Amino acid sequence: MKARPELPGNLAPRGLNRGLAAVYIGVSPSKFDQLVADGRMPPPRQIDGRRVWDRLQLDQAFDALPGNDNDENPWDVAC
Repeated sequence: MKARPELPGNLAPRGLNRGLAAVYIGVSPSKFDQLVADGRMPPPRQIDGRRVWDRLQLDQAFDALPGNDNDENPWDVAC
C-alpha cells in the first residue's frame, strides 16, 4: 500500500474540509455551519463529491468579523 503524500509541516493546505475549517477559525463544526449559513464564513467549493473551504477565503472572512473595539487592556487598569 502506497503512503499518502503529505505537505511539509510549514505549508498549510489550501483546501480544508468542514472539520478542519472549523478548527482553523477556532469554533466547533456546528458553529461553523451557522457562520456559513448566515454568510459570515464563505460557502465551500465543490470538488466532485467533496465540499472544501478555501483557507484564504476563511482568512478574509475571519478578518471581516467584528473585533473588540475596546482599546483598554484589562491588564493596564490599576486596581
